[in-house]
Amino acid sequence: MNIPETIRLEADAVCILDQTLLPTVEKYIRLVNIEQVHEAIKYLRVRGAPAIGIAAAMGMYIHMKNVLKDKTNFSAGSIEIFDEFLAEFDKGAGYLASSRPTAVNLTFAINLLREEILVNSRKPLEFIIISLQKKAEEILTNDTNVCRTIGEYGAELIKANMGILTHCNAGSLATSKYGTALAPMYLAKERGISFHVYADETRPLLQGTRLTAFELSRAGIDVTLLCDNMAASLMSQGKIDLIFVGCDRVAANGDTANKIGTLGLAVLAKYYKIPFYVCVPYSTFDPATPNGTAIPIEERDGDEVTTFMYKERLAPERIKVYNPAFDVTPAELITAFVTEKGIKRAFELWENYQVQSTVIDTW
Repeated sequence: MNIPETIRLEADAVCILDQTLLPTVEKYIRLVNIEQVHEAIKYLRVRGAPAIGIAAAMGMYIHMKNVLKDKTNFSAGSIEIFDEFLAEFDKGAGYLASSRPTAVNLTFAINLLREEILVNSRKPLEFIIISLQKKAEEILTNDTNVCRTIGEYGAELIKANMGILTHCNAGSLATSKYGTALAPMYLAKERGISFHVYADETRPLLQGTRLTAFELSRAGIDVTLLCDNMAASLMSQGKIDLIFVGCDRVAANGDTANKIGTLGLAVLAKYYKIPFYVCVPYSTFDPATPNGTAIPIEERDGDEVTTFMYKERLAPERIKVYNPAFDVTPAELITAFVTEKGIKRAFELWENYQVQSTVIDTW
């Protein structure tokens, strides 16, 4: 895979590939405090649910390392000092979680770090900082392994000469490596299977144009870019055999939030009898959210529709803009979920499933 590294942890910084500059510029930026991590997540310098979770974990480690350095009284060590340290973590966690409310991976990763603090509550704070670093690096490594496993299961669905449609970017750029929805394609290519990918441009921020088309073509995969409203035309011609998408949150009943436009594809797929798969790690499942109506949907700045990507403004001044970042696809429109635990229908998602983190969101 000839794809740039998305994210890594350095001694005093989170280093990310600035995805707002792709595909024309490949530039890495160093995030040295929690404010910079918040800005990078909010403004999509790093994006994709798994990558957001990784960035949040690394960002909280850097933040708590900075807190320990700035507060000299923390070195004394006592129950009171630990409680103050934990309070600083919770304050930072609440702030960072506000950057992107829909992607549950963000809070999931932060909770794993909070759990690490509680487990080591009797240890020196310097030891806890080291354990947070290890946990953040472990989250990145686990994501790579999970994505590869998702790819292995999903690749079994790809047959020779298939046409595959995907929406937004759920590839290597959205994770530590491989991706979720694109992982089956990378694994199928490794196995020598010939297929063709159609990538929606994904309005209004064009993640399909700037990111999916970029990474698939760079990896040597046969890909065609199309405007979002062209998908139905392709389906009617019988050119789409399979749809793979990623997602940012799956509710307890299987309703799924993904990039705006996914719901429309699912409805079309149902009409044209095309299998519609959501590729997703279990860290994106949210048993605390009962159904899709309870998933918070991020509303983004209207300038993304009217101005952001254009040399000249396209819409009238002061025009009202509806710009939700996500929509929710009902479980009944989803053929199955491709997970690291296998391919599962909505009703099978919670069989033998154990919540990996028992920490309650207190921030």
